[in-house]
Amino acid sequence: MTKDSAFAADLIRGHTDTIVLGVLRGGDRYGFEIYKAIREATGGEHEIKEATLYATYRRLERDGLVESYWGDETQGGRRKYYRITDAGRAVYTSNVAAWVATRHVIDALLDVSDTSPKGTHR
Repeated sequence: MTKDSAFAADLIRGHTDTIVLGVLRGGDRYGFEIYKAIREATGGEHEIKEATLYATYRRLERDGLVESYWGDETQGGRRKYYRITDAGRAVYTSNVAAWVATRHVIDALLDVSDTSPKGTHR
């Protein structure tokens, strides 16, 4: 892992709750399915460790931002599914707004319009 990717991983780690809530906005999912959705969304370039995700699920449930339930066993083993709550949707919206505002300030301070790789800056 390069120094740059370690820094990016630290930034992403701080937003794990919001990332999981974002995935759940698309519908109920079981734990490993959320892991795969995150990996696929980044084209396989980033994965959040399963242990980190399961700790996140427990925290989100404890805080009332997600609810869990057991699915049936018709397709193999019994899976625990997660669904976002109204409180979770509100937190997601608030966190995304905070991220957008923060990104705007950091972009301005770093003048990334002159240094963004591959034209990725807005």
